[in-house]
Amino acid sequence: MHGPSGVFSKEFGMRARIAVLSLSVLLGAAASSAQNAAPGGPPRQVDYSTANCSGFITDARVPDEIRVVSGEQSNYKLTWTLGDYVYINRGQDKGVRVGDRFSVVRQDKDPTEVPWFKWQAKLFRAMGTQYLDAGQLRVVNVQPKVSIAQVIFACEYMQRGDIVVPYQDRPAPPFKDPAAFDHFAPVSGKPVAMVVGGKDYGQTFGKLSAVYVNLGTNQGVKVGDYFRVFRYQGSNAETVPQERGYQYTMYGFGSAPGRYAWNDLPREVLGEGIVINVSRNSSTMMITFNSVEVYAGDYVEIE
Repeated sequence: MHGPSGVFSKEFGMRARIAVLSLSVLLGAAASSAQNAAPGGPPRQVDYSTANCSGFITDARVPDEIRVVSGEQSNYKLTWTLGDYVYINRGQDKGVRVGDRFSVVRQDKDPTEVPWFKWQAKLFRAMGTQYLDAGQLRVVNVQPKVSIAQVIFACEYMQRGDIVVPYQDRPAPPFKDPAAFDHFAPVSGKPVAMVVGGKDYGQTFGKLSAVYVNLGTNQGVKVGDYFRVFRYQGSNAETVPQERGYQYTMYGFGSAPGRYAWNDLPREVLGEGIVINVSRNSSTMMITFNSVEVYAGDYVEIE
C-alpha cells in the first residue's frame, strides 16, 4: 500500500521522464532545423523536376527522326509512364546501344486559340515552337531496327509519335536570397520583354510557376540569370476589367487633381524569377518570389 508521498514520487518520476523525452524531441527538431538553415551550407537550387519538366520554346529545329512508335501492352495501352517499356524506331542499324539515354518531348498545341492579351499570339510566333517535356528513357534492349527503352523519369504520359532526342543535362542553378527582393527596385536599364505565357496554357502565375519570356541568348540571357517582373500602373490592361482613366478618376471613388498616364506613375514591382532554360529568342523562367499574381502580359527586365 502506497502512501501519498509514494504516489507523488511515482507521478513525479513519470512526468520527469515525459519532460525529458519531450525535450529530446524538441532538441532533435531544433538540430534538424539548424542543419537545414545552417549558414554557409549548400545553396538551395532549382529542383530536378522543375528543371526537366517545365517545357521550352525554341525557333531552332528539334530533330524528330526518332520517335516512340509503340510499347508493351499496346493492344490496350494508349500511353506509357514511369517504369513502362516503349519501343523507338532506331536500333543496331543506327548505332543505338544498351544504356543510351534519351529525352522525350512533344510539340505543344497552339496556346493562343483564345489570346489572353492583344500581342500574345504574335509574340509566341516570334519566339518559336512550344514543346512540353514528357520524360526520359534508357535503352535496355537493342534489335536490328528498333530498340526497347524503359521510362526512367516521367513528367507526364508518353504516347506514340512523341519525339525522342539524345539526353542533355539541364543545370539546376542556385536561388539567391529571397530576402534581398527590392519592392521598389529602380529600372535596371537592361533589356525588357514580357511574360508571354506559361506551362499548361497558364495565364496567371505564382511562386514556382514556369513561364515563358521573349528574351533569349540573342539578348545575352543565360541559365541562372534573374528577371524582375513588373507592371505599369495607369495603363489600360486587358487582363482585368476597368474603365478608361481609372488611374486618376473613378465615379463614386474620388478623383486626382490632374490626369495621369502610365508613364506618370511609379511602376509596380511584382516579383522575380530565375532562368532555367534558354534558346535564342525565349527563356523559361521559374518564379521564385511574387507579392501578387503575375499575369501573362506583365513585363520583365534582366536584373
